[in-house]
Amino acid sequence: MDKRPDEITFITDDNKEVIFQVIEQTRLGGVDYLLVCTTDKDEALILKDVSKDTDMEAIYNIVDDDAELAIASEIFRELIEDIELY
Repeated sequence: MDKRPDEITFITDDNKEVIFQVIEQTRLGGVDYLLVCTTDKDEALILKDVSKDTDMEAIYNIVDDDAELAIASEIFRELIEDIELY
C-alpha cells in the first residue's frame, strides 16, 4: 500500500454510511489489511483488501475467518503496542 487512507466509508445494507478511522495497516502474504475503528470509537474491525488491479477504488471485506483474524490481530497488537490509542 503506497498511501494509507485516513478514513474508510462503508455503506450498510440499509444504505447508511458508517465511517471508520484507519488506525494501522499491514501486509501479510501479499494481502493488505487495515485496523479501523468507528469515529465514536465504539467498534473496531480488521479489513482485508480484496480489490483487483482493475478496480478503480479499493474494496475491503471484514475479516471474519477465525484463523485469519487471530493472525492479523496479533500482528496489529504488536504494531500498536507502543501507540496510545485516543
